[in-house]
Amino acid sequence: MSLKPWREIARPHKDVLEGSFKQSEFAADISQVAGGTAPDEYQNAEKFFSRTYITEGMRLLLISVAQRLAGHGGDPVIQLQTAFGGGKTHTMLAVFHLASREVSTDKLMGIPPVLDEAGISELPRARMAVIDGIRLSPSQARTYGSITVNTLWGELAWQLLGEEGFSLVADSDADGTSPGKEVLKELLSRAAPCVILIDELVAFTRQLELGKQYKAGTFDSNISFIQGLTEALKAVPNAILLASLPESELEVGGTMGQRALESLETYFARVESVWKPVGSREAFEIVRRRLFESSGERAEVEGISRQFSDFYRKHADKFPVETQSNEYFERLCSSYPIHPEVFDRLYEDWSTLDKFQRTRGVLQYMAIVIHRLWNSDNRDALIMPGSLPLEDTNVRNKSIHYLPQGWEPVIEKEVDGPRSIPADIDGHHTLFGGVQAARRTARSIFLGSAPSSQEQMIRGIQAERVLLGTVQPGQTIGVFGDVLKRLRDRLHYLYAEQDRYWLDTKPNLRREMESRKQNISERDDLIPMLKERVNRSFGKNHHFGGIHVFTPSVDVPDDYGSGPRLVVLPTQAGYSRTETNQAFGEAEKILRNRGEQPRQKQNRLIFLAPDFDVVSRLKEQGRIFLAWRSIVADIENGTLNQDLSHLNQAKRNRDGAEQSLTQLIRETWKWLLAPVEDFVKGRPELNWEVVSIPPTAPNLIQSIEDKLREEEWLVYEWSPIHLRKVLNDWYLKGGVTEVSALKVWQDSCHYLYLPRLVNDQVFRNAISQGVETEDYFAYASGKEGDRYLGFSFGRGSIAPLDDSSLLIEREAAAAYAEKQRQAQQPQPQPGVDMGGPTGVTGGIGGTQGGGGSPVNTPPGVIDDTGDAGNSGSGVVKTHFYGTASLDPVKAKMDFATIMDEVVQQFTAQLGVEVTISVEIEAKKKDGFDESLQRTIKENCNVLRFSASEFDED
Repeated sequence: MSLKPWREIARPHKDVLEGSFKQSEFAADISQVAGGTAPDEYQNAEKFFSRTYITEGMRLLLISVAQRLAGHGGDPVIQLQTAFGGGKTHTMLAVFHLASREVSTDKLMGIPPVLDEAGISELPRARMAVIDGIRLSPSQARTYGSITVNTLWGELAWQLLGEEGFSLVADSDADGTSPGKEVLKELLSRAAPCVILIDELVAFTRQLELGKQYKAGTFDSNISFIQGLTEALKAVPNAILLASLPESELEVGGTMGQRALESLETYFARVESVWKPVGSREAFEIVRRRLFESSGERAEVEGISRQFSDFYRKHADKFPVETQSNEYFERLCSSYPIHPEVFDRLYEDWSTLDKFQRTRGVLQYMAIVIHRLWNSDNRDALIMPGSLPLEDTNVRNKSIHYLPQGWEPVIEKEVDGPRSIPADIDGHHTLFGGVQAARRTARSIFLGSAPSSQEQMIRGIQAERVLLGTVQPGQTIGVFGDVLKRLRDRLHYLYAEQDRYWLDTKPNLRREMESRKQNISERDDLIPMLKERVNRSFGKNHHFGGIHVFTPSVDVPDDYGSGPRLVVLPTQAGYSRTETNQAFGEAEKILRNRGEQPRQKQNRLIFLAPDFDVVSRLKEQGRIFLAWRSIVADIENGTLNQDLSHLNQAKRNRDGAEQSLTQLIRETWKWLLAPVEDFVKGRPELNWEVVSIPPTAPNLIQSIEDKLREEEWLVYEWSPIHLRKVLNDWYLKGGVTEVSALKVWQDSCHYLYLPRLVNDQVFRNAISQGVETEDYFAYASGKEGDRYLGFSFGRGSIAPLDDSSLLIEREAAAAYAEKQRQAQQPQPQPGVDMGGPTGVTGGIGGTQGGGGSPVNTPPGVIDDTGDAGNSGSGVVKTHFYGTASLDPVKAKMDFATIMDEVVQQFTAQLGVEVTISVEIEAKKKDGFDESLQRTIKENCNVLRFSASEFDED
């Protein structure tokens, strides 16, 4: 079913359509009606009830009045206490027309059912007295022919019984003293059945200063009159009083007004029935009946309302909870063609304003809105908060009439109007402009937030209510969600906190932020901040020898290091899938050279490049963050004079900008670049392998290492079979049977066509695993002539890397091992008893043991020194340790001597585990400068110190 516009179903009253209504006509005046001078819609009882919706409260009140006048019970005194514009005067008019009986009750719409419920077939005509506190003056008497009336009780007596009634209170009227309960009882008995309507009683009484005599009496005499009157009414069964007392401070007035209200409430409370006329839900029908001649056929109204209700239920997570109930469907029907959200905002929010009268204010406001919408051919299905034509001068003026100063420029620039920002957004984006998303959203925020004040703990309107006031069935909710974010970023008077939005007349610091953002230096402010933030994102737990963020090539070390080095390219070296790629060029400069010198260890570098398409957004977000950070700092130190709410707003914006910046950094630096070389026509040719890092991964450095491992760009564990292949492909060929192990490791760090190992431990582990069998290669710690020192083949061994360590081709190693085994076969020696009880035989290089018995070296172990091991009968010594203090001036020479004379004696032995620890301590009374500390720390890091710290004494 299509959504028909409201204008094709409902029809406003003629005066609303033509704009011929007068604002004052919405203000009912009980004195004008009593005097016969009111507009016809109020003066004529029949017309009055035809446009009056009898609310539940009014129905109960009219029943009580009818019963009281007929002598069938009912309340003698009814106090009407409502907020400004709450409908109390309108209610008094209903009682006036019912009791005065100018028209028979069967012609008054809605009255016959009321009388039936009251059990009254014939309602007696009552005498009326209307006391209007605004029209009467305490100092000026009123003249009726020859009668001069000074007081409220004189006015009451004259209106009820004329000269006869006035004669009862004449003396009291002249003296300004209360006539007393008995006199008032006599007056009411003669006038009964009668109705007394007193409006604006507080406005009259507050003029009476304490201790001062007026023609109308004193403050106390008037309070005594009210006390006597309420007591007298209880004694007269068919007399009734309706009095209105205000709720709002605006109506109460100052100190005397408050005193008058408290005094009157004290005496009314003894006998009155407090009644609050209009519920906010009933206001729907009141306004609709007054403004619309017809709201449309019931079937059409229900059809439109059903589409809205179904739409809200389908998207339950986007709208308030109450929209999901069938009750809200009924509200849609009862308020048609006005959306219930309009009434809710006006009655719940705008009615809190001192100058806004509840029902009367809504009538006046909506009459102007409907007139404008009708003439502008508005095609909305319902009149929603987003429909309000705030660009119209009359509507705008009526809106700001109730608000403090300063709202007009806010509406013109940021809510509605041809030069407003929402109009600009709608005009430049067809997605938004097709449904006027920006303007409708801004209007909805205005209606829901303009009445709020800075004193409120919770301000603004929730996002779900903004959507409720703007989106119609069939429209895409996401469009309005997107435009809400767009408005938040562009409007200078819009505030946002969590999911609440509100407009204010005070700028939201966004303009200050925009100004500061333009003045941020990219070189001095933005890039250093980004460098620090990118550095922070990596953490410290990783296998890299160093992470170099935006570092010039000369400052990227050219060493073997404890691991490869990750080079993070700067923002101007963005990676793009297009042919012209800035990242490759910048990375190659660092790869090939360290400053002016050629780089040797090229295979120790991995590059992380920014995404070319995200860099501009990153820089913009970085500037926004820096701007908000500076604003917060200036507010806190007093440089920028702002209140606490603006400080909190600035902090929220700073934190939000920081969060967005952190996410953008992850989205920007996501391209891993690994250099490789392939041989083309016998010459190595550089190529780049590229892979992206997921920006949503929780741990960036872990994601990088996982990706390097997954792509096999970085080898964490190396199988001996791969090492053997490298040896056979590049070293052990053309008759070469051995190669320096250290050279192979260093070459893997130099050349891009060799595997990139994490560190030398991976290389040593591959050697150790390889020599455990005879399938791959052999290892020797050195070579003397044709003899290998520390030869390992087919058994485990620790493989130190130095200038003398060798890797031996498998076949050559097997031949050498066989030769050694043959040489180790025992040879009989003349004169030696081979069958003695000791059973010990000599071996190659054997020496005499402690008892002169020969000692045999175990098979398969070739003693590096040529001597067999000594196994005496004493306790076996298995552990050696030693310490030495070195002269720091010639420590290098002394340490070399220790290595040659002591350490090498152990390392030359197979199966000996040697651990060397170096402990350095330096002290300086006046402390070490920053440059020296930085140099020492860098060198210690390169040399893989397990601990190195500078401390205070």
